[in-house]
Amino acid sequence: MTLKIAIIGAGAAGCFAAANIAAQKDVSVTIFEKTGKALQKVKASGGGRCNVTHACFDVPELVNRYPRGKQLLRKSLHVFNPEQTINWFQQRGVKLKAEEDGRMFPITDSSQTIIDCIWQEMMKQRVEVQYHKSVERIEKLESGFRLHFVDQSSFDADKILVATGGFPKPEQYEWLRALGHTIQSPVPSLFTFNMPKHPITELMGLSVPDAIVKIMGTKLTERGPLLITHWGMSGPAILRTSAWAARELHDRNYDFQILINWLGDISDNDLKEQIVNLRKESGKQFVAHKNPFSLPKRLWEYQLQQCGITDEMRWGDLPAAAQNKLIERLLRDPYAVKGKTTFKEEFVTCGGVNLSEVNAQTMESRVVPGLYFAGEILDVDGITGGFNFQHAWSSATIAASNIADV
Repeated sequence: MTLKIAIIGAGAAGCFAAANIAAQKDVSVTIFEKTGKALQKVKASGGGRCNVTHACFDVPELVNRYPRGKQLLRKSLHVFNPEQTINWFQQRGVKLKAEEDGRMFPITDSSQTIIDCIWQEMMKQRVEVQYHKSVERIEKLESGFRLHFVDQSSFDADKILVATGGFPKPEQYEWLRALGHTIQSPVPSLFTFNMPKHPITELMGLSVPDAIVKIMGTKLTERGPLLITHWGMSGPAILRTSAWAARELHDRNYDFQILINWLGDISDNDLKEQIVNLRKESGKQFVAHKNPFSLPKRLWEYQLQQCGITDEMRWGDLPAAAQNKLIERLLRDPYAVKGKTTFKEEFVTCGGVNLSEVNAQTMESRVVPGLYFAGEILDVDGITGGFNFQHAWSSATIAASNIADV
């Protein structure tokens, strides 16, 4: 008798799981995808290059890149970590490379390479994919399940893997609640900060390689590249901050204050000392022309303007009040944030299926035997940098190796 496995969702986790369920004569695998295309997020990721994983090979350190889901990840990442991800693709002819910040991409710099690799493996395992199949509800039968679709059709399966990705609205999880699962309510993660009509937005396109972002009223700080956009601020430092503070910022209705340290890891004393030396050694130079901090020229000019430092002012004549103001703006520059913008197609949801209801060793539901989960449908999310895909590959591999067991 054939074991019928249904996978809901043709995204990273669903397709990777299907690619790893070995073709056996008594096992059939069918993926049901509600849209008309597979692996959409994989295609869009990393600007079309696909940030497959991250070159962080120490599991305890890797786990710290995830704001939520640590207890499950401590187990799943020991089973299938970035090293295994690299090997999996390499064994199938796809080499990955690490960039300076640790993000890993295919050497082709094309997400299509990753899509083709996973797809070929799925076809080798004789996986069937059905499009425009949106699940309305799952009915638990005496033996197995019946999937009911929006188009009124149905499908009987012995086991089901839910790999739909995260949903932004609580009501979209209703069909899982109906089976007895608890859902951590979804809120957005990985978003950019809006600063409507703020003069800094006139510097759109400028980036600073090493800034520190702090959310006022919290202990949350993140460091990394920061990008000024026409609506506010983006870049890795902002996106990571949004991930760690996802629930907090949702509760504040995305109305909050941040402080920016434009110079990275530099103390007040060090900065004061630098300015004292500038006054001694470059006293005759115009402050506007002598930018000692490798900040973009337009950003430096903007900050001087905010401090009331004119083009004619020299370092030697800089008044103490203006100097102190400049130090404050370089190290603790305040901005009011009002609203957010989803980051490209790489949106991530914080929330999902409660992890206490899932066996991390198998990815099987503790509530409904025969039901499995993988990827972002679980209450797991990482910061930007390939961590969310790594969770998809890890959880999918574990589900795949357990779901075909009779």
